[in-house]
Amino acid sequence: MPAIVLETHLGSLPLTARGKVRDIYALSADQLLFVASDRISAFDHVLGSGIPFKGKILTRLSLFWFDLLKPIVPNHLITADTAHFPAELEPFLDQLEGRSMLVKRARMFPVECVVRGCLSGSGWKDYQQTGSVCGIKLPAGLRESDRLPEPIFTPAAKINTGGHDENISYETVEKTIGEGYADALRTLTLKIYEKASEHAASKGLILADTKFEFGLVADESGNDQIVLADEVLTPDSSRYWPADSYNPGGPQPSFDKQFVRDYLESIHWNKQAPAPALPHEVVIRTSEKYLEAYRSLTGRTNL
Repeated sequence: MPAIVLETHLGSLPLTARGKVRDIYALSADQLLFVASDRISAFDHVLGSGIPFKGKILTRLSLFWFDLLKPIVPNHLITADTAHFPAELEPFLDQLEGRSMLVKRARMFPVECVVRGCLSGSGWKDYQQTGSVCGIKLPAGLRESDRLPEPIFTPAAKINTGGHDENISYETVEKTIGEGYADALRTLTLKIYEKASEHAASKGLILADTKFEFGLVADESGNDQIVLADEVLTPDSSRYWPADSYNPGGPQPSFDKQFVRDYLESIHWNKQAPAPALPHEVVIRTSEKYLEAYRSLTGRTNL
C-alpha cells in the first residue's frame, strides 16, 4: 500500500490555495502547480483519513480526459511529466510524482458548469419541490435517477467558503459573465458531456452528471481563449453509475464516496468539525472504487 499524502510542503514555494483535495502553488505570473493529495471530504468537511492512490487517480483521469477532449476544447495543462518540471521543484519530486500538473494560470469564470443527463442529487431535490431544475421545467412524473429527455445545463455559483455551491439560473450566468461567454460555456459543457457520455457508455458506465470549470488564457496571438481547467470527469466531480445495474426509481451505486458517506451516516456524526477518521475497511473499499473507475474509463491497469 502506498504512502498516503495528506498535505504537501514545497519549501518556500508560495502556496496559493489548499482546497479539499488540491494544493496549488504559484510558480510564476503565468504558471501554477496543481498537486492532488489523498484527502477526502464528505458533507463539506475534510476527513481525518486519506484514501490510497486517490490523488494519482484524480490526476491520471484528468490527463486522460484532457487528451480525449482536445478536439473540442483546449485546456490549461502544460505538462505532468516531472522530468520537465522547473529545476526548483526537483527537491520535491517524491511528493509530486504521479499526482501533479504544471498548468497555465487562467482567469477563472466564477461559475461551476454543471450538466445533468439523469435526475439525481440536488437536481432531484429541486425537481421534487418545483418540477424544475435551476429554472428548467421538466416533464411531470420523473423518478429519481431517470434519464432526462436531453442533457441540461444547470450552473452553480462558485462559493469559496467550504460550503455547497449554489444553483443559479442561466440568466444569472449571463448577468455575471456576459451573454457571449455564458453561451460559449453552455455550448462547450454540453459538447463535452456528449463526448464523455459516449466514451463512458462504451465502457459500461452511465455519466449521470458532472461539472466543469473554465477560464481564460491568452493564445499565441495574445487573444483571450477559453480553456478547460482544474480536474475533469473524475469520480470527485462526476456521478458514474454501472450501466448493467441501472434501475431508476431510487439512488444508484456510484464510483465515489458512497462507502464514506454510508459509514458517516451509520455513526450519526453531527457533520461538525472535527471530522472523524475512517476505519481501515472503509478506506480500502473506497480506494478500490476509485481504482475501478480509473481502470474502467481508461482501460489501463497501472497508475
